[in-house]
Order: sequence, then C-alpha cells, then structure tokens
Amino acid sequence: MSKKMQQIVVPLISVVLGILLGAVIMLIFGYDPIWAYEGLFNTAFGSIKNIGEIFRAMGPLILIALGFAVASRAGFFNIGLSGQAYAGWIAAGWFALLNPNLPRPLLIILTVLIGAAAGGIVGAIPGFLRAYLGTSEVIVTIMMNYIVLYIGNAIIQNGFAKNLMRTTDSSIDVSKNASYQSDWLRALTDHSRMNLGFFLALAAIFLIWYLLKKTTLGFEIRSVGLNPKASEYAGMSSKRTIVLSMIISGALAGLGGVVEGLGTFGNVYVQTSSLAIGFDGMAVSLLAANSPLGILLSAFLFAALSVGAPGMSISDASHVGTPPELIKVVMALIIFFVGAHYIIERYIKPKKRKVKP
Repeated sequence: MSKKMQQIVVPLISVVLGILLGAVIMLIFGYDPIWAYEGLFNTAFGSIKNIGEIFRAMGPLILIALGFAVASRAGFFNIGLSGQAYAGWIAAGWFALLNPNLPRPLLIILTVLIGAAAGGIVGAIPGFLRAYLGTSEVIVTIMMNYIVLYIGNAIIQNGFAKNLMRTTDSSIDVSKNASYQSDWLRALTDHSRMNLGFFLALAAIFLIWYLLKKTTLGFEIRSVGLNPKASEYAGMSSKRTIVLSMIISGALAGLGGVVEGLGTFGNVYVQTSSLAIGFDGMAVSLLAANSPLGILLSAFLFAALSVGAPGMSISDASHVGTPPELIKVVMALIIFFVGAHYIIERYIKPKKRKVKP
C-alpha cells in the first residue's frame, strides 16, 4: 500500500472502528445498536429537509476545519477556534443589525469581511505572542476562548442598543437582506435552514487548497510547519509566516461563526459556553488529516451524524430508544482512532520502494 493510499485508508478504518466500538457500548448499556444506527441514518437521509440540514451544518464545520488545517500546516495547534468564531459572529451580526437596509449583495459581502476580520484579529494575538515571545499557542488560544466568550457576552448585554434587543440576552433577528438563508434554497429543501454558507465553504475549500499547494505563502506555511529553523536559513521569515497563518486560521473560523450566526440562527445571543462548532470543526479537520478535500467528506459525515442523532431515540414495543448523546461518544471514538493512527498503520504499512542497483 502506498503512503498516499494509507492516508486515505486510516481515516476510513477509524470511522468503522468508532462505529463498531460505539455499537459495543450500546450493547453494554442494553440498547440495540442496529436499531439505533438504522434510526440515525433514516432520520439523516429520510427527508429532503434533513438533507438540507446536513448541508446547513456542513458550512460552518468546513470553514472552521479549514482554519484549523491552516494553523496545523504551519505547525500550530489552534484551540481558539470557538472564540474566533464567536468574535466573527458578534461583529458581523452587530453590523447587520445596525445596517438592515443596505442592498443584500453588499450586506452579505460586508458581513463576510467583517466576520473574517474579527476572527483574524483574535487569531493574530496568539500568533504574535508565539512568534515574538515564544509563548505556547495552546495555552493562549484556550484562554482566548474564555476572554472572547465573556467580553462578547458583555458586549451583547451592554453594548447593543436597546432597540436591537429582544431580551437582555438575545438580539432581534437580522433583516432579510442580511440573512444567509434564501427563499430558493428553502423551497428546494422543504423549508430547511440550508443557506449561502455552504457555498462559501465550498469556495473556501478551493481557495485554501490553492493557497497551500500553488502559492509562495502556502509553501512557506508548510515549510515553517516542518522545520522553522531550516526555513529561516532558506531566507523565509518564520515569524511573519506564523502570524499570517494564525490570521488566516482565525479569519476562516470567524467566517464559520458568521455562517452559523446569520445562516442558522439569524440573530446574536449570549452563549453559556464556548461554541461547540469550534471543537467539532477541529475534529473534522483531524479526521481529514488537514486535507481540504478530506474536510469536505469529513464534514459531511459529522453533519449527517449530528442531524440524524435524534432518530436514535425512536422506540417501539420491542426496542428501547437510544440516547442521542451517544452519537457524541461515537464521534469521540472516531477521533480517538485518528489520534492513535499509529496503531492502525502498524497493520497497513506502506510498501517500501525497491532501490534499483
């Protein structure tokens, strides 16, 4: 097996092992895994509306996963995706609420740019600290999640004008011009919440693939991620590349927050904890081994599992419904096997190239 084929097979085996071990856990607790998985997939793919919801969920997952992938290619573990996404959501949502009557194309473009800028600024802080002060980006990004969460909540509660608020913790809905949902997508998917964010995510996949594979900056990002000292010796500025990669990473996460906020919910509201999509996006990227194309497929899997999870709780006279929270256990198991890929690779070793005499 070639090395490239191994990179494809390992995630697939991880998915299968995660599903199988999840089934074992269900059996241990007295649930029927076949019934549970049948309910999950019937719910996820049993209606046009739910298929539309899968595409809706994929948008922010793809964007945030791409953000994590860019940082990872530069050699950094960006755990601050939740905070960066929340910053983008609040900034874009606030602007949309203040300017409800701008033309729809202009408002969509401006919210994209503002959300990406807000996420990029939050991402730049740990990047700058790592590049110039040598601080751990893991610790800083974790702390930034809490900083953005509580500052963001305070801005919503105390900074938004009263006429923009429905309650003390939630704003009114943004105008139709600012919403990423559209009538034709709603009609096409039986009134699901599928929105323009999915198409933004597809465009971002191509752009990030092109950036990493075809541009000088992408080469520098990959080079610094592999060996920053050698990159410096070759004439690259590792500090500049570190900061730029974290800005790009944060901007993508910020855009993911905008898609979640203006596409799924249509308003801004106080969060009780860091956004779950930040950590889910990280898991999507890990499963895809930070490959932009792989992220598309990985996001589809995670979105389908998430949308179909309520179907696991369906019960009848002969079957007890399975708690849908168990699907989170399955997702965690999949990521566990991805993280422990060396165990799988031990049994599917790539072929060694024969050296011709």
